[in-house]
Amino acid sequence: MSGSPKYSAVTVAPAYARIEAERRRAREAARRRREAERAEERARRAAEQAREVAARRELARAGAERRRARLDHQREEQQRSHAAKLRQDQADADVRGLTGVRELLDRVRAEDSEVRELRHRLDLLLSRAGMTEDLGGAIEELRGRVVLLGHEWDSTVRSAGHGAVLAGLEERLARLGQEAGEQDPQGHRRCRDLLDELRASAGPGAETRFQALLGTAEHALVRFAATAEDRAAERRREAERVREVRRLEEERAAEQEAARQAALEVGQELLAAELTEARDRLGVVAGAVREAAAEARALDGPELAERMEAALSAVTTPLAAGAAAEALTAVAALEDLLAGTEVLLDEMHVADKRRMDLAQALQDAMIGEGFAFTGGEQRAGDLLLSFERPSGSTYRTTITTEDGGAPVLVYQIDGEPDITFRPDPEGARCDRTEDLLERVHEAIVEGHGFVPGQITWQGKPRRPDGRPQAAQDWRWTR
Repeated sequence: MSGSPKYSAVTVAPAYARIEAERRRAREAARRRREAERAEERARRAAEQAREVAARRELARAGAERRRARLDHQREEQQRSHAAKLRQDQADADVRGLTGVRELLDRVRAEDSEVRELRHRLDLLLSRAGMTEDLGGAIEELRGRVVLLGHEWDSTVRSAGHGAVLAGLEERLARLGQEAGEQDPQGHRRCRDLLDELRASAGPGAETRFQALLGTAEHALVRFAATAEDRAAERRREAERVREVRRLEEERAAEQEAARQAALEVGQELLAAELTEARDRLGVVAGAVREAAAEARALDGPELAERMEAALSAVTTPLAAGAAAEALTAVAALEDLLAGTEVLLDEMHVADKRRMDLAQALQDAMIGEGFAFTGGEQRAGDLLLSFERPSGSTYRTTITTEDGGAPVLVYQIDGEPDITFRPDPEGARCDRTEDLLERVHEAIVEGHGFVPGQITWQGKPRRPDGRPQAAQDWRWTR
C-alpha cells in the first residue's frame, strides 16, 4: 500500500566512522580518567581511615597496657600485703607462744646452766620470729623442756599453799577466755578435769600426788593455750585465704568483664570502620551516579536512570540503619553498575550524536529541496522531524536505530499525488516521491558522511528481474 511508511537504512562513510572512532576514544579516555580519579580518592580515603583506625587502636592498646600495668601492680601489692599479713600472723603466733614459754621459764627460780641454755634458746627463737620459717615445732619442744624443768622449782614454789597454787592455775585458765575454749574444747575440758583432780588432792598427806598432778596441769594449761592460739591463728589464716580466693575470683571476673568489653569495643570499632568505609566509597561515586542518571534521562533512557537511583537508594537506606555489611555489598554493586553504565552512556552519546548529525544532514537536504522544517522532538530514543512542501504535502521523518546500531530513516508522507491508499494489483507506485527522496539522500551523501540505502516500503513493485525489492517485509511498529 503506497501509504505505508518508507524505509531507508543508513550507513556511515569511512570519514564519519573515523570521527566516531575518535569520539569513542576520547570518551573512553575521559571515562578512564574519571575511574582513575575515583580509585585514587577511594585509596586516599581508605588510607586516611586506616591511619585513624591505627591511631585509635594504638591509643586503646596504650590504655590497655596502662590498665594492665596498674592491675599487675595492684595484684603484686595485694599479694605482698597478703604474704606479709600471713608472716605477721605467724610471727605473732610464734611470739605469743614464746611469751608463754618465757612466763613458764620465769617461774623457775634456779639459774643453773640448763635454765641459762633454755633462756638463750628462747631469745634465739624470738629473734627468728617473723621470718619465713615456721617455729611451731621448735617452740613446742622448748615448751616441753621448760614444763619438765618446772618440777624442779625451788622450795618456795614447791612449798606454796595448795589453795594459792590452785587459784593461780584457775586465774590462768580464766585469762585464756571463752574463745580459747571454743578453739580447743577438748584441751579446755582436760584442764578443767586436771584442776578438779588437783583440788581433790589438796590437803595433808597428798603432797606427792598434788605435786605430780601440778606438773601435768601446768603442762596441760600451756598446751591448751598454745593449741587454742594455733587454731585461732589457723582460722584467721583460713579466713584470709578465703578473702584472697574471693579477691582472686573478683579479679578474674573483672578481667573477664574487661575482656568482654574489649571484644565489644572491637566489634563496635569494626562496625564503625565498615560504616565509614561504605560512606567513603559512596561519597566517591554518589556525584558520578547522579550525573549518570541525569545523562541517561537526557539521552531518553529513563529506565537506566531509575536503575541508578534505585542502586543509590540501596546504599543510603542500610547506611542510615547502621547495617554495615548490607551497605558495603550495595556500594560494591553501585560501583560496578556505575562502571558499566558509563560505558553504556558513552555509546548512547555516540549514537545520539550520530542521530543529531543525521537529523541535521536530513534537514539541510530537505530544505535544499524546498521543504520547510516545521518541528522536531525526541521520543523513546528516536528523533521525529516534520517537513512541509509548498504544495502542502507533509513528510514526517523518524530517525531510529536498528538492533545492531545502524540508523534508519522512516518516512510517513501525506498529500503527495502519487501516493494512494487503494490496492493496486501491479503494486503501489510512488515514483515521483521516491525520486524526490533519492535526491534528498544524494545531498546527504555529498556533504555529511552518511549513506542512505535504497528506499523501500511494504508492497513496493518487484525489480525488473522479478526478484522482490530489499526489505520488502519490514514492519514499522513505532
